[in-house]
Amino acid sequence: MGPQQNNEDLYNPNLLKNLNWGSVKSFLNPEISSDNPGESWIVVRPLKISDYDKGFLQILSQLTTVGNIERTDFERQFRNMQKAGGYYVTVIEDTRSKTIIGSSTLITEYKFIHGCALRARLEDVVVNNTYRGKQLGKLIVLTVTLLAKKLECYKMSLDCKDPLIAFYKSLGYKLEPGNSNSMMIRFENTDPS
Repeated sequence: MGPQQNNEDLYNPNLLKNLNWGSVKSFLNPEISSDNPGESWIVVRPLKISDYDKGFLQILSQLTTVGNIERTDFERQFRNMQKAGGYYVTVIEDTRSKTIIGSSTLITEYKFIHGCALRARLEDVVVNNTYRGKQLGKLIVLTVTLLAKKLECYKMSLDCKDPLIAFYKSLGYKLEPGNSNSMMIRFENTDPS
């Protein structure tokens, strides 16, 4: 699980301190950061186990199918991620309504290649539709991107739909010539019970 400030946070919140926002300030106008998100009522932080009650699953449902997840299922998955380490689900909270309004996930993977390096993946990026125009998408993506850099990952990759390519390019992500394919195989639940 690594050093934790408390058992409520998915990962140590101190990891979000001292991110190198100077390296990405050209992507933001006006300049914002995880420490200074542009509004006093916005907080960027690790996912907490109590976020089940703050609409975390509802915000994910704006991205994809979530399913009917009971509190016990959420808490079990949270503890599994916490125990495994390498999961950095980062959220944006509107403290006025105590609601999660944005989220992204950084997943790290240990590799033997590149000198036993650490690789990063960006997953599950979503911002509540009603909060658009405050650069929150940029804020949440750049927060976990800078966190990956702080964790000394050698690269960070993502999959996205074609209409989002320009957004990610505007944040420094690139399509690599000859290496811009995304392939998958889905294992659908066929259990009749």
